[in-house]
Amino acid sequence: MALLIDKYRPTNADQLDFNVPLAKRLQKMASEGDFPHLLFYGPPGCGKKTRVMVLLRSVFGPSIDKLVVETRQLKKGTSSSTFEITLISSPHHIEVSPSDAGSADRFVVMELIKEVAQSLPLDVTESTGSQGLFSSMPAEKDKNAMEIDGSDKSSSSTTTTTDSKGLFKIVILSGADLLSKQAQHALRRTMEKYMATCRLILICESTSKIIPPLISRCLLIRCSAPTDEEIVSILQKVGESEFGGGSSSFSSSSTKGVPAVSPELAKNIARQSEGNLRRALLMLDACRAVKGGSPSASSSRGGSSGIVLEGSMMIPVPDWEVAVEDIAKSIAAEQSAKQVLEVRKKLYELLVNCIPADVIMQRLSSKLWELSDGSIKDQIAYWAGFFEHRCQLGTKPIIHIEAFITKYMAIQKAFLLGAFPRRTIDHPASDSFTSSPSSLLS
Repeated sequence: MALLIDKYRPTNADQLDFNVPLAKRLQKMASEGDFPHLLFYGPPGCGKKTRVMVLLRSVFGPSIDKLVVETRQLKKGTSSSTFEITLISSPHHIEVSPSDAGSADRFVVMELIKEVAQSLPLDVTESTGSQGLFSSMPAEKDKNAMEIDGSDKSSSSTTTTTDSKGLFKIVILSGADLLSKQAQHALRRTMEKYMATCRLILICESTSKIIPPLISRCLLIRCSAPTDEEIVSILQKVGESEFGGGSSSFSSSSTKGVPAVSPELAKNIARQSEGNLRRALLMLDACRAVKGGSPSASSSRGGSSGIVLEGSMMIPVPDWEVAVEDIAKSIAAEQSAKQVLEVRKKLYELLVNCIPADVIMQRLSSKLWELSDGSIKDQIAYWAGFFEHRCQLGTKPIIHIEAFITKYMAIQKAFLLGAFPRRTIDHPASDSFTSSPSSLLS
């Protein structure tokens, strides 16, 4: 049984339920047949990838959905050692997450993307030469930027671009903000050299970790998170389509006229999802599983008819969130070297189960924020950002997460003992990090 997030993912601009003005501008850009390098950014679960695929489907048609998953082996420069990277490709595009290669991400940019960008699409090379085709393509990036902003619209923007429609390949880079600085500089050179045959679409959560030269070569498109009201509307619409219709053994006269997803449950899910629509739909899936909607209960129309999700239902919480909350409570209650060793085991278990280090840091710092006194919350925020940045620069996240935990323990114990200084974040270099925690935790 497919997950709700995959089953009800929009496939065209008319099916998008929020950020509708942005969808219309993307649709207009797709109708022109050409666009510059793009950088989609926004919080998780706001529909960045969905809007990218809607844009590509508008340009290239249904053939963009003929996806193939493959694993490629690439060399690390001149070295004989190799590494594997997973790709998702279609006849018109390729999607890759270079950050999956770790410190070797620059070789993904230098070799794989260069290999894709050096060749034209097959149907183009068979028909005519590349010089004549691309001579009619608009070269001004500013014109595209004006059109997507909705400002416009001079008569010059109606130049014939239909002949150039689809005459380039697309490379989608997910997690662009996780790329190393070396990989980003290599990507900048690739963008400049192969602009005629390739368009890059970068997807990230924040532009703060993208180098300015890379940002200046892309058209920035911000996807804002849906509001709670929009999430409630989407959940109820999906619920009616998935659980509400048809007659089955689940249906009864007592459920007639009752919404499949109660407004109270939809509001609770929207509040707990924190603007993340993906998370909200996964929560709805979990509620269905608790209620008893199994794959065998799915009807031929693709739904589990007659299931009603009441507002009093408990929303299941992922196990990793429960584990992070337990870590936060334990270090807030006890500050000792023994507690550090106990927490280390739980952190290793989270990392081994592929929970990203930045997600652990974010959730852990927010929980510690809730559990701590107001006078030390500025310290928690400062050191969480400090060690999260260290975590991005380093290769062993466990070291930096544990360093943040010991720093919090030192601050918390100093506060409980009445020895907490009022302001210490103005001069973080003078803070005795190596000696202060050990002396306080001993």
